[in-house]
Amino acid sequence: MTVTFGSVDDLLASARHDIQRLSPLEARDRTLDGALIVDIRPAWQREIDGEIPGSYVVERNHLEWRLHPSSGANLPVARVGQEWIVVCTEGYTSSLAAFALVSLGLPAYDIDGGIHAWRAAGLPVVPGATPVEQQVRLATPAG
Repeated sequence: MTVTFGSVDDLLASARHDIQRLSPLEARDRTLDGALIVDIRPAWQREIDGEIPGSYVVERNHLEWRLHPSSGANLPVARVGQEWIVVCTEGYTSSLAAFALVSLGLPAYDIDGGIHAWRAAGLPVVPGATPVEQQVRLATPAG
């Protein structure tokens, strides 16, 4: 049975009901315990707003295949039990993407407010755009 929604806002609310949203600081703390951030924004958005150091760049249309450990097209870091934190620009598309991952049985969250909230929290951002399916380079200390 297909569930239908009266609006995109209704779809988004349903997705957010079934996922856990993280503040930027909560997301950063989870990465210290092994969670990985996946950036689903297109290159032009990453060029404008920058990228989170250490995150993985996976285009939205490939996300489920690259992160599911048994898809046959997965990234090497996609393993059973890997926690994923999805980020987009403002936290809308990432909610839908995280819901898709949760629907596949993957532990996934999104960042409430996206990269804009991450930056506003004073967390590090490096200039984009990293090639797809690559890890964003780590920030280097200023000096």
